Amino acid sequence: MDNIERTLGQLFEGRNFEKEYQTLKEKVLAYQPIQQFLKENEAEITDQLINQNISNLYEFMTQHQKFTENEVTLMPGYAPKLVLNGEFMTVTYYPTPEKIESDKRRAIERRIQSLYMPKQVVEASLDEFYTDEQPRLLAMVAANEFMQQYDPTHEKMVQGLFIHGSFGTGKSYLLGAIAREMALRGVTTTLVYLPEFMREVKQAISDNTVGEKIQFAKETEILMLDDIGAESMTAWTRDEVLGAILQYRMQEQLPTFFSSNYNMSQLETHLTFSQNGLEEKLKARRLMERIRYLAKEIELEGKNRRLN
Repeated sequence: MDNIERTLGQLFEGRNFEKEYQTLKEKVLAYQPIQQFLKENEAEITDQLINQNISNLYEFMTQHQKFTENEVTLMPGYAPKLVLNGEFMTVTYYPTPEKIESDKRRAIERRIQSLYMPKQVVEASLDEFYTDEQPRLLAMVAANEFMQQYDPTHEKMVQGLFIHGSFGTGKSYLLGAIAREMALRGVTTTLVYLPEFMREVKQAISDNTVGEKIQFAKETEILMLDDIGAESMTAWTRDEVLGAILQYRMQEQLPTFFSSNYNMSQLETHLTFSQNGLEEKLKARRLMERIRYLAKEIELEGKNRRLN
């Protein structure tokens, strides 16, 4: 006990706390934003009120200084503000414009669910989609028609788009741009690179998660299947995976989009032959009926934008 008392005595020996307090108080009250606050509320603020809230004023001063000097504050992204509330002068924190904008961006990103899609597509914008060629202008018109007609209650069927064209014309980019525009309107879209999704579904057989992957694609608000026709399609993935997803979405009237290097007729021929070489025209036709019901065919031809 003697050792503790001796240590405490040495720690506080020679310190004039009253003088330190007065020095700190003078520094706080000399801080210009605090002076401005006291002046604006001088009718309600007394010396006693200042003395009772000096710690809060000190917190405001230190945090405001850090904020204005772009240093790390107690609440990054929030600016400190003094508020008079009865007998208390409290420090509140409100989001900065940068914080608000950042939160908006994150909210948009949360509404665009992406499976195996490149960042360029996920961050696409309709404002940057070129309409310098007639097919591109018509594709943009079709995209705007969908967004205008979209019914969040799904009480009526609104067709998505089946966008087909040559390599590099911007089919995937347009899907991403539509997804971002819908996200701005509060609608969630799932972008799926179909070849990779099909590979993952096959691998999911081993851990018994096929059902949940298919269910996710079935139920998402707007589904966009990118590059249909590029996958290695088996009879099982065609009928039990893709067929089941599209059948559910057709019944529930959920908007569905596609992109492909094939037009619809060519895709039907492609789907006729499974990986083992069997020709199954009826099953291919049945799948294409679902696609035609869900989406309107749009051709997107033009120069290869990836070479520019």
